[in-house]
Amino acid sequence: MKNILLTFSLILAFSFQSFASMMLIPMDTDQKDHLKAYGIAYWVLNQEVEAWWLLNYRGGSFAFPYTETFEKECLTRNVSYEVIPDAAYNKIINDIANPEVNMDIMKLEVAPKIAVYTPAFNARHGRRVQPWDDAVTLVLTYAEIPYETVYDREVMTDKLPEYDWLHLHHEDFTGQYGRFYRSFGSTPWYKENKRKMEELSTSLGYEKVSQLKLNVVKKISEYVESGGFMFAMCSATDTYDIALAAEGIDICAEMYDGDGADPNAQSKLDFSKTFCFKEFELIKNPLQYEFATIDRPQTKQVAPEVDYFTLFDFSAKWDPVPTMLTQCHTRTVKGFMGQTTAYQKNMIKSDVLILGENKPVSETRYLHGTRGQGFWTFYGGHDPEDYKHYVNDPETDLNLHPNSAGYRLILNNILFPAAKKKKRKT
Repeated sequence: MKNILLTFSLILAFSFQSFASMMLIPMDTDQKDHLKAYGIAYWVLNQEVEAWWLLNYRGGSFAFPYTETFEKECLTRNVSYEVIPDAAYNKIINDIANPEVNMDIMKLEVAPKIAVYTPAFNARHGRRVQPWDDAVTLVLTYAEIPYETVYDREVMTDKLPEYDWLHLHHEDFTGQYGRFYRSFGSTPWYKENKRKMEELSTSLGYEKVSQLKLNVVKKISEYVESGGFMFAMCSATDTYDIALAAEGIDICAEMYDGDGADPNAQSKLDFSKTFCFKEFELIKNPLQYEFATIDRPQTKQVAPEVDYFTLFDFSAKWDPVPTMLTQCHTRTVKGFMGQTTAYQKNMIKSDVLILGENKPVSETRYLHGTRGQGFWTFYGGHDPEDYKHYVNDPETDLNLHPNSAGYRLILNNILFPAAKKKKRKT
């Protein structure tokens, strides 16, 4: 009897391995931890195993071959998964291929190498000593996706081509130190940051921080034009374009660079050099916590409890890139503020894709475009799960927000460089 039971068990095991050969990571409301699910997809790619991104299928689910190792990893990270037979998976593929449904399949081949632009002198024991956190590094750490850090020295010595994806967050590329002078100019952290930046600029051969930052921006532009992917949030979005438009023009007041700004700076701006924005006006008051008229926080007239923006629907089969970037289990995402929160629609160039906006109040929040052979995304706001993140506020605990739609949009961008359109059999 024992031999019969053993034989029967082996037959069952063989049958299960033969037919239950794919793992599906659902990304709809059945998923317990959406953010760590991206980490699983990245981890599978790091094992040199191909995965598939099922666009618009159950919230943008992932699929890859079943192994016990992958299953244990999902259990360890508390990520929901389903083990399905080949026949069931093939049916999903056929359903997705139906031209009548807005779905498609993207092949994920290689885990992208990720760089985060952050000052090395603000790192201590793996944590930043600046009085604010970074949503991207928070979610990368939570999802267990590895990354490396770079800053101006690495950028200027041509290290960027070593990476597939570059993140910029809460950086001021105009050389005005975030325009924190009025509120924090006398604080030790501000003074130390200014001293370090001036020291770094001098060591790289520049007289002013603004001159270094302009050349950093131009190097990043070269990286994108050569096929890189650049993702920026908060003030790294508008100050990036402001720096490009103001090339060769002094727009910094005396407290920032030791001499006055060019009084005719506005008339000299060249909007043909920017990635995204046009016809904006510089904020002339150097003590105002704002750089230009691109941002809309001063005119914000929506209460936090009803502040949501809507993701646009794109054709998965014809517009796979924006479809990937808007994968989510909900089409409405909670709004959140930052030094740069949202963008004036009339200042966005016509070739830029708007991925998400709060239409009733004319706020665009999530933008995407191409530059040369590469791609860029701008995402307004500082922290998707902290509506007003102030200087010195504690960092967000993502264990409390495993299903954050706002953070999912960041992770969509991280996986994008791994994607290849599936070739169908004719």
